[in-house]
Order: sequence, then C-alpha cells, then structure tokens
Amino acid sequence: MSNLVTGQVTTAGGVRISYQIDGAEDAPWIVLSNSLATDRRVWDPQMEALTKSRCVLRYDARGHGQSGPGTPPYNLGLLADDVVALMDHLGIETAEFMGISLGGMTGLALAIAHPKRVSKLICCDARADSPDAYKAIWDGNIARLHENGISVLCEPTMERWFTAGFLADTANSETLTTVRSMINTTAAAGYEGAARALQNLDLLPNLPKISCAVLYATGEFDMAAPVPVMQAMCDATPQAEFVVIEGAAHLSNLEQPDSFTKAVTAFLGLK
Repeated sequence: MSNLVTGQVTTAGGVRISYQIDGAEDAPWIVLSNSLATDRRVWDPQMEALTKSRCVLRYDARGHGQSGPGTPPYNLGLLADDVVALMDHLGIETAEFMGISLGGMTGLALAIAHPKRVSKLICCDARADSPDAYKAIWDGNIARLHENGISVLCEPTMERWFTAGFLADTANSETLTTVRSMINTTAAAGYEGAARALQNLDLLPNLPKISCAVLYATGEFDMAAPVPVMQAMCDATPQAEFVVIEGAAHLSNLEQPDSFTKAVTAFLGLK
C-alpha cells in the first residue's frame, strides 16, 4: 500500500482505535505503538526507512491521538487486546511489532499473551516492572493532571524525554513543537488510564516465555528505562539482543533518529 490508508476499529469494549497504513503493498506487516502522551506521529522519523519494504500499521493507543479513551484505569493486557482487535480487523495473522515506552510494554504483553501474533519484537525505552519509586511518579503526575490539566505536565515531561542539549538546540524546534502538541492534546482519561497501567507492570517474570526474537533498545541517558534495567530484561529473554542509543534520553527514536533507525533496520534485516 503505497498510499495513506486511515481507519478506525471498535474494540470489544466499545473503544474506537484509530490507525494509519503506509508502505509497500503485499509486504510483511510491522505494527508501531506510541508512548504515553504521544500519538502515531512519534514514528515519523522511521517511516521512510520502514515503508520501503514493510506495510506499516501505526495506531494511536487508547486515549491518545484520535483513539477513544474508554474508562481508566487501563492494564497492559487490555492494551495488548486492542492490538489483537486491530490486527483481526485488518486480517493480519502475524506481524513484527515495535513500541516505545508504553508501546514497548504493550509489545511485551502481546508477545507473552499472544505469541503467534508477533514474529519479531522491538521494545524501546521501556521497562517490565514497577518499583515503588516509579509508581510514585505516576501518583504525582495524576494528582497534578486532576488539579491543573495536562498542560502542567508538558515541560517536566519534555525534560525527562530529551537531553538538555537537544531541548536547547533551535534546530530541533519543529520536533519539539510536535511533541509538545502531542502531550497537550492527550485526553486526560487516556493519560491517567495509561499511567495506571504503568504503575502495575508485572511482565518481568514472564519475559522467559517470549518465543520470538527481541531487540531491546534504550537511550544512553534514559532515566525511566535505564540501561541496566533494559540489559536485565534482555538477559531474561531467550532470543534477545540489546542496543544503547548514544546521546539520547527517553524518546530515543526522535532524539537520535539516524542511529535508532540503523539499529532497527539491522535487526529486521532491511537494506
């Protein structure tokens, strides 16, 4: 499919999931999943490389972008089921899957619960457990969300997602404007629902069950999914490899798109 195709599917719970398809007609499928407080535009820097040899399915996680929010809280099983509903709607039996942060965790849950649906998994800037300090972050953010709205979370989030140098460089203004727009247009219910899912991560014990090949990737300076945390996830997964994206923080695919895309295409065997 060389031309843009957009659509919506309604899940069993009545939530509308919005999607977009680009890329090579009759090519293998790859599904891309966004982080908390972004939407499918987060993958724009990778699209040129992927669409040459893949049919690329991007979707907005529930409560993000153009997808309906449903009722919080969410859990990772629910988010994985949204992917299954989308794949079933489009007649996709199996696909490669790439997710960042919340999307990476969704991919892990999908590969664990629905192993036949995932041929390869790329899990970026994500974690598989939720220690107390990590849970507390989301309690604080949700409290501020209820008091002052999503906009109050924008700049503190940007400071966690990108290095200070990237934020200060005027050459990145277009990217940063887009990211701020994604944060500020995230539905409050979507943010809260996804944040509650992150507070209840319990995927770590099940990583040894993942049967497909996995690439774990994280930014060198990612504080939410630090290098040692993702290295341990890689060590617990049977067919896994790990790459550190140098010079990047949490949204490593946006901060260092060239090195990120190079790692992904190498793992997928793309030219």
